[in-house]
Amino acid sequence: MKPKTADKVATGIIVFFALFIVAILLGMLGYIMVRGLSHIDWHFLTSPPQTIKEGGGIGPQLFNSLYLLVLTMIITIPLGLGAGIYMAEYAKPNRLTDTIRLVVEVLSSFPSIVVGLFGLLVIVNVFGLGFSLMSGAMVLTIFNMPLMVRVTEQAFRSVSREQKEAGLAMGLSKWKIITSILFPVALPIIVTGTILAAGRVFGEAAALLFTAGMTTPRIHFDDWNPLHAASPLNPFRPAETLAVHIWKVNSEGIAPDALEIAAGASAVLVIMVLIFNLLARWLGRALYRKFTSIK
Repeated sequence: MKPKTADKVATGIIVFFALFIVAILLGMLGYIMVRGLSHIDWHFLTSPPQTIKEGGGIGPQLFNSLYLLVLTMIITIPLGLGAGIYMAEYAKPNRLTDTIRLVVEVLSSFPSIVVGLFGLLVIVNVFGLGFSLMSGAMVLTIFNMPLMVRVTEQAFRSVSREQKEAGLAMGLSKWKIITSILFPVALPIIVTGTILAAGRVFGEAAALLFTAGMTTPRIHFDDWNPLHAASPLNPFRPAETLAVHIWKVNSEGIAPDALEIAAGASAVLVIMVLIFNLLARWLGRALYRKFTSIK
């Protein structure tokens, strides 16, 4: 076969598989949206679910997902940034750092249900936190930590050596160089990775079945004191998230409109994940252009 012919054949195969993957993705999204968008309205987004009657919504589950996202990122961001900065700027190449990177890679490949079982045994039972939002946030932190560490480390390593050497030549301390020179340049990549990690929280269900729970007690949205048991901001109450609710409705829902509720909730979940991914791309590009223009 002639080189030009082989190149055309290879290009055609690559384009075919790329279009095939895109078609599968669009087909999945289109199927979910067509089934679910017609059931989404303000009542559906704000009302509580019904067990045996029609007309239930996903209000508490949607709030639980958003609140769990906030709790998870409050824990994940400082730990991920600290570990990534240490691996990029302070850790010396040796067996210890190689072991840490190996552990991070292994942890990132763990099935979420295994992480959830670990959370059930350790966080729920040993630590005594029970089925709660805090237990779910802690297990999702374990789930998202490898991504945050890798993103932060790669962001700091992507900064050119000349900028770091310029700071050293000016007599700046290492911490000053990190906070004043390296961090602003690495910020677009870090923000993009953080938003992508946050988007994974919405789609997670298996780990939360064993930690956050599969029920939501009656909560009073007029009481925002986190110390009260019925307050929506109480981090130690059980909380059924949107992804868990979809699984529960599909598996054991007995309401007459259970299929419609699951379809609408699935469409809301997909929309939220798409918003996070598009926001990550837009914000990352905006920050990159901003810091590139400054430099």
